[in-house]
Amino acid sequence: QTAAGKCSSGLECDLAVNLVGQPLVRQQVVKGVREFLENRNPTKPLVMSFHGSTGTGKTYVSSMLVRYLFPGGLQSPYVHHFSPIVHFPHAERMEQYKENLKRWIQGNLTNCGRSAFLFDEMDKMHPGLIDVIIPFLGPSWVVYGTNYRKAIFIFISNAGGEQINEMMLDFWRARKDREEISLQDLEPAISKAVFENPQSGFWKSGIINEHLIDFVVPFLPLKRHHVKQCVVRELTQQDLEAHPDVAQEVADSIPYFPEEEKIFSSTGCKTVASRISFFL
Repeated sequence: QTAAGKCSSGLECDLAVNLVGQPLVRQQVVKGVREFLENRNPTKPLVMSFHGSTGTGKTYVSSMLVRYLFPGGLQSPYVHHFSPIVHFPHAERMEQYKENLKRWIQGNLTNCGRSAFLFDEMDKMHPGLIDVIIPFLGPSWVVYGTNYRKAIFIFISNAGGEQINEMMLDFWRARKDREEISLQDLEPAISKAVFENPQSGFWKSGIINEHLIDFVVPFLPLKRHHVKQCVVRELTQQDLEAHPDVAQEVADSIPYFPEEEKIFSSTGCKTVASRISFFL
């Protein structure tokens, strides 16, 4: 609770209390959002890209962020959520998707400049599709007659997760604590994995070449004690007794890597909620 005692904003407290094992995320997201909201006349929208493996909190943080900014959170009419599998499934319809996406963003920003757009699973996005939104991300004043500089764009991706995990293992072997790791340690490896991969939605993207992403946010793999914290949090949310034995049993039931040392959870906290009922 000490982290929560020192926090000033609702989002900062929320992240301090509910997000486990992600010091860089807390730091980057709070800084980015605070600076953006304090600026009455931003020169461009806030653009963040979340990277990390499954279950590390990317979707969780994005929903926390929109809940902080919009009454109703993800259900708000000003929050728009895109998934490649749901919204852009067919490669042969790419031109149509581009047109639809451009019109959708333009229409919604005309309706409300302070809108949020979440792009899930960027690693499954068809390369080239996302570039239609470039005019909305840059520092020009008006696009298609719309003032759009107060919008927020969040890209969510598993891409870069393997590289982050590899580097975290190196840090662990060098006995470095996760609190000591800086963005500069991780950013080059993430950028290479995400932006130079032909399978990635960001491949050869103008979004990268024109440096339109303000914050690349790495989500680190979680250790066993983090998983236990997730179990306790989940039990508390379900109004159940947060019993340490249950936390231990759920944490022990999850696969860890590498094979030998079993340091980091392979699924983060993703399967925690569904596993709890087996151990109660």
